[in-house]
Amino acid sequence: MPPTTTRVRVVLTALLLPVLVATVIGLVALWPSERDLPERATAMADGTSVVSGEITGPADPETGTVPVELDDGRTGAMTAPPEYIDLGFETGERVRVLDVSQQGAVDAGFVFLDFERGFPLALLAVLFVVLVALVARWRGLAAIVGLGIALAVVGVFTLPALLAGKNSLAVALVSAFVVMFVVLYVAHGFTARTSTALLGTVLGLLLTAGLATWGTYAAHLSGLSHEETLYLPSYAPAVDLHGIMICGIVLAGLGVLNDVTITQASTVWELRAVAPTARRRELFSRAMRIGQDHIASAVYTIAFAYVGAALPMLMFVWLTQQSIGSTLTNGVIAEEVARTLIGSIGLVLAIPLTTAIAAMTVPDAAPEHADPVETTPHVEPVETTPHVEPVETVEPVETVEPVETVEPVETVDDRARDQQTPLPPAARGWGAFDDVEWDSRI
Repeated sequence: MPPTTTRVRVVLTALLLPVLVATVIGLVALWPSERDLPERATAMADGTSVVSGEITGPADPETGTVPVELDDGRTGAMTAPPEYIDLGFETGERVRVLDVSQQGAVDAGFVFLDFERGFPLALLAVLFVVLVALVARWRGLAAIVGLGIALAVVGVFTLPALLAGKNSLAVALVSAFVVMFVVLYVAHGFTARTSTALLGTVLGLLLTAGLATWGTYAAHLSGLSHEETLYLPSYAPAVDLHGIMICGIVLAGLGVLNDVTITQASTVWELRAVAPTARRRELFSRAMRIGQDHIASAVYTIAFAYVGAALPMLMFVWLTQQSIGSTLTNGVIAEEVARTLIGSIGLVLAIPLTTAIAAMTVPDAAPEHADPVETTPHVEPVETTPHVEPVETVEPVETVEPVETVEPVETVDDRARDQQTPLPPAARGWGAFDDVEWDSRI
């Protein structure tokens, strides 16, 4: 594949550079200061602490306690909810325990908080990194590095900015653009193909943000259906609950948009490599056939991702025997439906946009890389060179050796005559007596 032309690079730079500048300006303007952030409160009451321990025996269903040994050597009975008692505790399992023994209450002791999941999750993370490195090699490792940077952006900028009461839509777009610039170029390199995918992602994010803003206001979706959302104003009075939902929809669609845009851009580039003489309209049509399959699979992915997350709630709704209409318009379900529809619409629109941009920016194939049969038919006579072959076939003229075979013709002539050897009369016949002088008296 020949390099991208200077004109295409200039056009892509002219389109993406303003986005980059606006992102940097927004990042600086929206960066929260310490005085804007709410005071971080601790979830622990006075005289309590969270410690780790290990289960040392079976649970007692009657008392609802489980024997536990803490890391500091203390032992005791840990109180656990009946649901966890029914699930069962295994000896040797690691748990997190709320130590309330310092409160001095009659029932003070140890209370079960949660299981320690650090080791299995770390093992899964290591397995994931190893498999990505084996399959995708350096590009996969670069993607993991980009993912780490993206999560750092969310933790360092996005969450504090939302808690400080900054404009949620602006925070969502700036966060998404920062993540895209970093992740795409780190994982896929500084190429025209990557810039094309980035431009398609930017357009898709803008469409998604617009739909999220309109859809949440039109459907009166504020995120208040979740219990965690109700607690936020108590700790962060400046937070905008409705804006948080818009930000969540934009960030939720970010990963899927990145997937489809980079796939469509790569598809157009690979089609150009295998079909160097194809017109740009044909490249777009072929790539869109692949994009249509991608749309179908991606929509299923988004829908079932939300279904899986909300499965217990869906089961509860089913038990209450509500109609499908009332179920889908219920506050919690309606929020998930809106997320799915808005994210899917943004995805569907981003695929043809990215494909069209890629078809216009993909470089033309170099002549030497083209198929010699289709693109260089005039070369074939040079290969056949019929006028050269007769020069080689002149060699049979040298094989005029049959002229030497005339010798048998020469041997047919009387060799005796050549040697001037007289023959006896008997051998010469009656003509041999022509020179004899006969005696007339005979």
